[in-house]
Amino acid sequence: MKNLTRRILKAPALGAAISLLSSACGFAAEKPNIVFIFADDWGYGDIGIHGSTFCDTPSLDRMAAEGTDFTNFTVNSPVCSPSRVAVMTGQFPARQAIHQHFAGIQSNAGRGMPDWMDPEGPSVARMLQEAGYKTGHFGKWHLGRGPTEDLYGYDAFATFNGSKKNEIKKEGLASVDHAENFIRENKDEPFFVNLWLHEVHTAHYPQERYLEKFKGLNEQERVYASVIAEGDEGVGRILKLLKELDLDENTLVVFSTDNGPESSKPSKEHKDTGGLGHFYSVGETAGLKGEKRSLFSGGIRVPFIVRWPGVVPAGKTDETSVVTAVDLLPTFLAAGGVDLPAGYEPDGENILAAFKGEKFERKKPIFWEWRGGVSEDYTWPSLGIHEGRWKLLINKELNKVELYDLEKDWAEQNDLAAEFPEVVQQLTEKIDAWKNSLPTEAIESCCSPARAKKSKPKAKSK
Repeated sequence: MKNLTRRILKAPALGAAISLLSSACGFAAEKPNIVFIFADDWGYGDIGIHGSTFCDTPSLDRMAAEGTDFTNFTVNSPVCSPSRVAVMTGQFPARQAIHQHFAGIQSNAGRGMPDWMDPEGPSVARMLQEAGYKTGHFGKWHLGRGPTEDLYGYDAFATFNGSKKNEIKKEGLASVDHAENFIRENKDEPFFVNLWLHEVHTAHYPQERYLEKFKGLNEQERVYASVIAEGDEGVGRILKLLKELDLDENTLVVFSTDNGPESSKPSKEHKDTGGLGHFYSVGETAGLKGEKRSLFSGGIRVPFIVRWPGVVPAGKTDETSVVTAVDLLPTFLAAGGVDLPAGYEPDGENILAAFKGEKFERKKPIFWEWRGGVSEDYTWPSLGIHEGRWKLLINKELNKVELYDLEKDWAEQNDLAAEFPEVVQQLTEKIDAWKNSLPTEAIESCCSPARAKKSKPKAKSK
């Protein structure tokens, strides 16, 4: 039954029927284009409107002025691959036993992970493709096997980090070049674009013109601000092109980033293994506790800006709508007038009402699972839940638990676990039930045949 359910999720007949019905009823022309821009390792405070102390992001600031800035958005993992799985599937990445970045097959095996995202599982690109959208993926992949049309539902792709096909350079905004070409070629049809930027993940490739612009900063900030500016330039190019092609008012554009900022001061764990010397990674969390690899706010609360002229209110800051990455799939489908496939149950919710400026009250809890490295710095917290006003973080092996009232304490400075033991108990029971519903091992068909049975020690997260 499990395999049958996974295969039902593709639902090609349903997608074709929806597309045919839409055309017959005259709705096809009304389908909005959708562009999702996903940056890499930006902190919540790395954009101008969030108070960056040294970065300059005119394109994103303008996008927010023309759309809505959602300040209560979180991703579903504090590192790259599982965060992106959540976007692609609309489900928590732990449902596929994906809880760290994809690495070598022995490293994946040692962490109980598959070697690639399940191609028979849900895919937002495939669902939209089957409903009549032209689909493209440009930039970072890092989901294992490449985004070929027969696997995940893309008509065109050009990627780096793991695709092994149609590879492009990380530096120089090659991903934006490909996205622009795709939009021009498909301007007369509804399209969906995943534009996953390299900026500001290491290695950094600052352009001379931006280094000159920020020459008054110290060396670390100068390089980081230059790379942020390049990513912001990519956003501006897409927005400019949409206006040039008269697609502006019929295109939903969303910008976010996969997790919080990298630390410029790696832990002892990484230094002992020769590790991550991220000297120029000086991103800002705007006072939020934690960074990349942490379930505290600084690791998972990231920028989230939505623009759709005439639909999304302009110049609005939404501080109350609790929205998260697994919401994107059901929301993108709803925006396109596409039903969810039979047999598919998202962990996310349709947040289109929030996009439109209407009142939105979350019904489903948000869960996190994080399996970091071997030190306490990277395994605490390991599980989390956000429901209503409360966020509970827990690691039973370390016998640690913390509780925060996010309505009053979004920076998570005041642990209330001792004051509200009944809330701790209730949320712990929900985490336990969720954890018990997850697979205990990777899907066999998503593991390389060359994978050895004997695992190596856990890999360090990137």
